[in-house]
Amino acid sequence: MIQKKSLFTDPFGSVYFLKRILIAFLGFLSFRRFRGFNKMSVEGVEHLEGLPETNVLFVSNHQTYFADVFGIYFPICALKNGYVNRVPHPFIFLNPVLNLYFIGADETLKESFLSKLLAYAGTISVKRTWRAKGKDIKREVDFKEINNIEIALNHGKVVTFPQGTTTPFAPGRKGTAHIIKDYNPIVVPIVIDGFRKVFDKKGLKVIKKGEEFSVRFKAPLTFEKDQSIESMVETIMDAIEQSDKYNPELQS
Repeated sequence: MIQKKSLFTDPFGSVYFLKRILIAFLGFLSFRRFRGFNKMSVEGVEHLEGLPETNVLFVSNHQTYFADVFGIYFPICALKNGYVNRVPHPFIFLNPVLNLYFIGADETLKESFLSKLLAYAGTISVKRTWRAKGKDIKREVDFKEINNIEIALNHGKVVTFPQGTTTPFAPGRKGTAHIIKDYNPIVVPIVIDGFRKVFDKKGLKVIKKGEEFSVRFKAPLTFEKDQSIESMVETIMDAIEQSDKYNPELQS
């Protein structure tokens, strides 16, 4: 789908000027949590150099609701400002990345005022088809949400959490593989570690200080043209180190 471009708003109607102010505010507000009370280490940003501005899909494991979003955004924004594998100061947020979108669960994004701010800054809301309000369900896919993901990929880069939960080693969902099949984006894996040790589950409160946690970007994945959805999910889960071979409880 071809989306008409605007100089003043993103494809979802968010005004660029307001997005800049909002991202700068959130960046400055949260910077000390990542580079003050604790230290976030960053690796693999060199894999992002030279990527196109559009149709890039980041796939990541998930440890907190919101800290993961900041942890991934910070080094990508730093790269735009010329810093590789480091986030030296909060002034990078005065020149923010405006075409990076995060896929988030609808019920989480409706929870708080902060989540509504993040939605305006660049979060795509999707309804889980398998779980809602802590209960297992069966819900049909909302094709409007799929259309929004297509729009975001056409406009920039998208971050998704294939497990759809912060539970470690939870199975990957097929939706991410379908996105890859349908839109053929460049797929970049991300492995985050230590976030749940430093932050509470929402990722808003620092529960332990003086700790190091990390964000690691990997080289883009390669998929076979006729690779099955199930096999693609396995490839993704292995890349973000959430497959069985990384689960310490399954190792002898």
